[in-house]
Formats: sequence, C-alpha cells, structure tokens
Amino acid sequence: MAVQKEESGTKKDAPNAPFPWRALFTLVIGSFMAILDGSIVNVAVPKLMAIFGVSTDKIQWVLTAYLLACGVVIPVSGYLADVFGYRRMYIISLGSFTLGSFLCALAWSNTSLIVARVIQAVGGGMLIPVSMGMIFRIVPRDKTGLAMGVWGISAMMAPTIGPTLGGYLVDYVSWHMIFLINIPVGILGMFMAAAFLRETRLVKARFDLLGCFLAGAGFFALLLALSEGQDKGWTSQYIVSLFVLSFFFLLMFVIWELGEEQPMLDVRLLANPVFAVSLLITAIITVGLFGGLFLIPVFLQNLKGYTAMQTGLLMMPAALTSGLLMPVSGRLYDRAGARLPALIGLSIVLWTTWELRRLNLDVSYRWLQMMLVLRSAGMGLAMMPISTAGMDSLPPQLSGRGSSYNNLFRQVSASLGTAFLTYVMNNHYTYHFERLRESFSLASPAVPPALAVASKTLGLTGDGAAAVFGMLAQRQAMASAIGDTFVVSAVMVAIALPLVLLLGRKKR
Repeated sequence: MAVQKEESGTKKDAPNAPFPWRALFTLVIGSFMAILDGSIVNVAVPKLMAIFGVSTDKIQWVLTAYLLACGVVIPVSGYLADVFGYRRMYIISLGSFTLGSFLCALAWSNTSLIVARVIQAVGGGMLIPVSMGMIFRIVPRDKTGLAMGVWGISAMMAPTIGPTLGGYLVDYVSWHMIFLINIPVGILGMFMAAAFLRETRLVKARFDLLGCFLAGAGFFALLLALSEGQDKGWTSQYIVSLFVLSFFFLLMFVIWELGEEQPMLDVRLLANPVFAVSLLITAIITVGLFGGLFLIPVFLQNLKGYTAMQTGLLMMPAALTSGLLMPVSGRLYDRAGARLPALIGLSIVLWTTWELRRLNLDVSYRWLQMMLVLRSAGMGLAMMPISTAGMDSLPPQLSGRGSSYNNLFRQVSASLGTAFLTYVMNNHYTYHFERLRESFSLASPAVPPALAVASKTLGLTGDGAAAVFGMLAQRQAMASAIGDTFVVSAVMVAIALPLVLLLGRKKR
C-alpha cells in the first residue's frame, strides 16, 4: 500500500516529477504488438487457405474470431485493471497474447488456428485499454498530451507497417513467422513491465456478472453482423436477427448499469459532455477514415498490380509521417488544448480525402504517395488530441473505464466503417460498370474502329477484343467506385469538423 501512496503522491503532489519514459515505452510495446497483429495476419490469408485447404468462408474466421473475442473482453478490461491492478493485468494480457501467438505458429489446421487466435485476442483486446488507462494514472496531468502522442505512434504506424512486414515474411520466410516474431517482443515487454511499472491503487468492487454478459453478448452480435453482413446480405434473416439481438442486449445492458451501484462499464460517463463529444468525433472519423486502410491496398494490388511489398513501401512514408507528428500534436495539446491541433489536422484530412476521389487507373505513384502523406499528417495532428481531451475530462480513477469506452467505440466504428464503405464501393461499382458497358455498345460508332485496332495490335478476334474492353471496363469501374468512397469519407470528416469546437479551447 505504501507503494501505491507513493505513486499517487508523485502524480498529484509533484507536477515537476521526471517524465516516466521507461514506463511509457513499456506500455507502447504491448499496444504496438496488438495493433500490428490485427493487420499483419490479413496478408497471410491466401497462403493459409492453400496450406489448410479451406475456403474463403472458413479462413475468414481466423480474422473474425479475433475481432469478436476483442469485442467481448474490451468492456471488462477497465474493471479488471481497477480490481487487480493495471501492472498485473498488463503483464497477464501480454502473456496471453504471447502464448496465443506461439499457439498460432503451431497450428496444424484452420480450427486450431481459430482457437489460438481467440486466446491471442483475449490478451490483445485488453492490452490497448489497459495501457491507455494506465498512462492517465502514471503520467502527470499537464503532460498527458505528450504521453498519449508517444503512445499513439503505435496506433498510427502499426496498421500500415503490418501488411508490409506480413507480405515480406509470407513471401520470403514462412507464414509461421508472422506469429513467432511476437514471442521475443512479448517476453521482453513482460520483463520490462515487471521492472519499470509500479502497481496502481486497487479498487474493491463486486463483479457485475450480468452486466458483463449483456455487454459481451451485445457487442459480439453487433460485430458479427458487421463482419458477415456483406457476405450474407444486409437484409438476410441471419444478419437482421443479429442486429435485433445486439440492440436488445445493449439496451438491457444500459438499463441494468444505470441501476448498479458498482457498474462494470459506467454508462453515466457519457453524461460528461467533453468525453461524450470526444467519443462521437472519434466514431465518425473512424467510420470515414478506416476505409483508407483497406481500400488503398485493394486499389494498388487488385487494380494497379502491385505486390504486398510494393504497396507497403508506397504507404510507409505516410505511416512514418503520422508517427512523427503524434508527439508534436501531444505537445500542442499540453500547451493549447485539443481544439487547435484537431481543427488544423481535420482540415488537412478533409482536403486530402476529397482529393483522393480522383483515383483512377492512370494516377501517378508520386501523387498518390504525397496525398497519403499529407492525409496522415492531418490524422497525426488531430486524432490523439481528440481522444486525450475526452480522457483528460475524467478523474484518474475512472481512466480505465474511460479507455474501455474509447476502444469499444473505435472497434465498433472500424467494423462499421469497413462494412459501410465496402457497401458503398460495391453499389457504385455496379453503377459505373453499367455506364461503361453502355458506352462500349457495339452499336456505338466509336467501338468498331477501336475493336479493329485492338484486334490488330493484340492479335485478337473481335470477340477477344470485346472481352478485353469488358475487363478494362470492370477495372475502371472499380477504380471509380473506390474514388466515390473517398467522397463519402470526406463528408464524414466534414460532419466531425465543427464538433471539435465543443472540446473547448483549453485542456480540461
């Protein structure tokens, strides 16, 4: 208990205490691993399909199981950290993630890999909210912006580094390595946590079993519906039933938590206006921007013919830019609050996202790379001050519950963004393809001369040349559809931009 009092005194009574760099970098290790693994496995999916001899529907559960398990453990992570201690739960989470990674590398079938991914997700789902919550307990209040800026490097860089690293390991080493690389880093992180992190003050609280069940069931059904909706059909009985179940469970969860003296996930936190606005802005931006993480690779690899490595190298400068600007935005937040960096950053994001509507098959490498760099610069300036403003509006003892909310909103919004923008892309692809196919009608005066040129140049018959035109129309329709999704993303950013003014001029 003496250690706990000393820690609390360092935070509140000694504002000029040394910045806890070693503890912060220890927390960065876990969050970086968890976020990196979410994107690094995606690249290995085709390889795993061939090795285990399974269809796309079955291999998809390797990704879906991880997502669903994270959705179940995130709500309870803040409570567990409060009751058992943030240091202890961080080490346990990192250990579970490392053990799960080891079991993934040993997987002999698709089923065994799915089970190992669930074990991995139990740790990975708690690592991010636990590490974020601990930052607000060990870092002086006037330096939380800098701390969150450094911690946020992992959130901005890992999703871009993951596909590049995963592509290299799958192509040139082995698919096992995408999991084995986590083991030495995880072991190092646990040793560093034991050495550099001090245990936080423990809270005595009764476990809210019914609240845990309702939240887990509600978010499980919601995330499953969002991940399966595109394949099963959004109006199918299966997906509609999942949405209805999710609504029912989450409504019961809210009613139950409002009547609990010691709720697992305190719904009353949403009555804090700054915290609520921060979550709303984060959700809107995540829905609008998350599409860029999967649409750009689709455009580069499926339409431009780039490999996973080439795609990663094109996107790498953008990841480095956002990572470098995260500490800068943190310092700006500590000095001026969230409004200034968020307004500047989101304005840049809005402009660059709008410009990306011009994507087509002839877009230049340098132009696309520059747009992504500028867009990431805006994201690096805006995202962390928005989250930090919300977390800073809560007292330190509620930081764990607040971080659970923050990560829940991100998880659901990311899934919603992926599903929504994929739906937009598919619908607009059909529209653009029909228009292009009409323009390639054989009755059009311009088509016969073009077919003659194609037949002579490629040595094709009329039917073969027409087929080539059809393939080109499909590719161009897809490129136009991806461009349209960035128009929708820009609208989402425009909606979020004025909400930044509600965060206030100064840090709360």
